[in-house]
Amino acid sequence: METISRTKIVDVLQSEAFGTTVNVKGWVRTRRGSKQVNFIALNDGSTINNVQIVVDVDKFGEEYLKPITTGACINVNGLLVQSQGQGQNAEIQATEIEIYGTADPATYPLQKKGHSVEFLREIAHLRPRTNAFSAVFRIRHHMAIAIHKFFHERGFFYFHTPIITGSDCEGAGQMFQVTTLNPNNPARTEDGDIDYAQDFFGKETSLTVSGQLEGELAAMALGAIYTFGPTFRAENSNTPRHLAEFWMIEPEVAFNEITENMQLAEDFIKYCLQWALDNCMDDIQFLNGARKHLYKNEDMDDLVERLRFVLDNEFIRLTYTAGIEILEKAVADGHKFEFPVYWGADLASEHERYLVENHFKCPVILTDYPKEIKSFYMKQNDDGKTVRAMDVLFPKIGEIIGGSQREEDFDKLQRRADEMGVPVKDIWWYLDTRRFGTAPHSGFGLGFERLLLFVTGMANIRDVIPFPRTPNNAEF
Repeated sequence: METISRTKIVDVLQSEAFGTTVNVKGWVRTRRGSKQVNFIALNDGSTINNVQIVVDVDKFGEEYLKPITTGACINVNGLLVQSQGQGQNAEIQATEIEIYGTADPATYPLQKKGHSVEFLREIAHLRPRTNAFSAVFRIRHHMAIAIHKFFHERGFFYFHTPIITGSDCEGAGQMFQVTTLNPNNPARTEDGDIDYAQDFFGKETSLTVSGQLEGELAAMALGAIYTFGPTFRAENSNTPRHLAEFWMIEPEVAFNEITENMQLAEDFIKYCLQWALDNCMDDIQFLNGARKHLYKNEDMDDLVERLRFVLDNEFIRLTYTAGIEILEKAVADGHKFEFPVYWGADLASEHERYLVENHFKCPVILTDYPKEIKSFYMKQNDDGKTVRAMDVLFPKIGEIIGGSQREEDFDKLQRRADEMGVPVKDIWWYLDTRRFGTAPHSGFGLGFERLLLFVTGMANIRDVIPFPRTPNNAEF
């Protein structure tokens, strides 16, 4: 077979170099046709669209073409011609075909039929080959690029925080332990407790739930930083919105107070959504229809309208107290919520979505939450009851960003850590930033997969990460 430099299918479909010989390689989506001519739909992952390979059966022979079934991988040289059919600009008339790998129709699980998302999760090693999941993972890439571009263009520095940590940022205690001690016979102290002094790090360590605390240290030196890395929560939760391993983006900015923090969050998320519309439209349009079949739900909203809803509206700034008053009035007027509404309650997704979808009909940034339901590091307000927290609430999702102005006062921070049972021995280095040149500063966290749920319209968070980690599931 003649050696010709490969052209990606995304470029072939946009090319007008008709009459030239091109080389494409990829996986067969379908092969159809008659005894005279076959049509192979070929995809190499570079685009949601397939290129059509037109094959003269007499030239190659039926027996040679027989193994070219759905899932097979082939190498094709051919003449680029203008497509006679509708829907694409170019197709290829095959002159040479090399079969790289076959896929026996009797055993290859991705035949041309509808597959449930539950089945595809069981074959996560193959699901990127489906149109829907290749679209999701291309969008995932583009959202990562948009995030880095947004912060880089604004003078932020990308800062790598540790995955293994000796502190619990959230104070939740639901962390995955990291140890080299023998689980069947760990070293023990004279009191019979596990002797972590004998462990690899000489202390008890876990996988991080957040890079925020270390990110704050960097912001107090570099001015403006962001983290973007994996985080872990050992919650036994099987909801469509929770993962045990997920990715977080966490900017921290010196000298920003809560108002600047809210504006940064709004600008950031709008930048990402505009990037999706500008760079992922083919995949978004495909998912617009595909997810109705994936989730057997014909009432799915239009994805472009969903993104435009956020882009075309200013985010409402609203205090938690005012939000509770709106929700209490809704209950008084007959609206039914599953979870109770009262001042001091940690709002559920249904409450957050009511404010966005029913009351204001635009995204909402809720601020000034009761201190009892928020973390120790949030700046306390003068009323003694609330902290300068901020949650960005979206349609379909509820909370998509959570953040706050951080408490910069050493005494207040230490007192709050004591009240919430956060050991000073684990965060002495964090407290030091309030002892040496403290300054007002703020930040927030965006769960990457929550953003992807919103952009792709997928209904389960397990379907926007390549290999989901959930209770009883670490197969791949």
